[in-house]
Amino acid sequence: MGSGGVSFAVAFAAGLLSFLSPCVLPLIPSYVGFLTGMSVEELEVRRGTALLHALWFVAGFSLIFMALGASASALGGFLLGYQVWIGRVGGVLVILFGIYLLGLWRPAFLERERRFDLARKPIGYLGSGVAGVVFGAAWTPCVGPILGAILTLAAAGASVSRGALLLGVYAAGLAVPFLITALALDRFLVWFQKFRRYIGWVDRVAGVLLVVLGLLLVTDRFTLLAGYLQGLTPNFLKSRL
Repeated sequence: MGSGGVSFAVAFAAGLLSFLSPCVLPLIPSYVGFLTGMSVEELEVRRGTALLHALWFVAGFSLIFMALGASASALGGFLLGYQVWIGRVGGVLVILFGIYLLGLWRPAFLERERRFDLARKPIGYLGSGVAGVVFGAAWTPCVGPILGAILTLAAAGASVSRGALLLGVYAAGLAVPFLITALALDRFLVWFQKFRRYIGWVDRVAGVLLVVLGLLLVTDRFTLLAGYLQGLTPNFLKSRL
């Protein structure tokens, strides 16, 4: 597993942590109900309709995230001669994002939450796609630090296609559990009642991981991590990677 594979694994895990974050997870039933206009009882019967709305919503925010990834990589490519410093400065930013999630530093500009009006979604599946685009463009503060860390990785890569793919993987980490929830909202509600006592730990775990990632970027050790993980990968898997 090379550094690219590690980056994609980090991006997918970041998407999962974004889904589980305290600002997103409790609102998931509201998002599903808003997109479909149906109650929990109706969703149990019309799971296919719920899934289609969710797919359009996911496509909308994935498009925005991939555009952000491509833009970050394009900027990194323009500054190709300064890639080492991009990694170091980006690493410092990632560490600050981690400290923010740990609650040790709360700047006012990150506390401003951007919301969209849930009362004005256009009708139909296309409306769900538009809602996904708006969601992607106006992410909440608890998604912002994690997303910012992945954008830093994209900028350090300096390949537009790779940056878009990296953010596509991040979007997949956020999208997969959302689609599962849309298919089984009743089961999600039961699971959430058990998980909610641990939800505060999501930001702490994400904060620690971002601090570690930032330190690896600052010290230019991220590729060494990839090499270490590659050494742990069985030979029969290496031949397929």
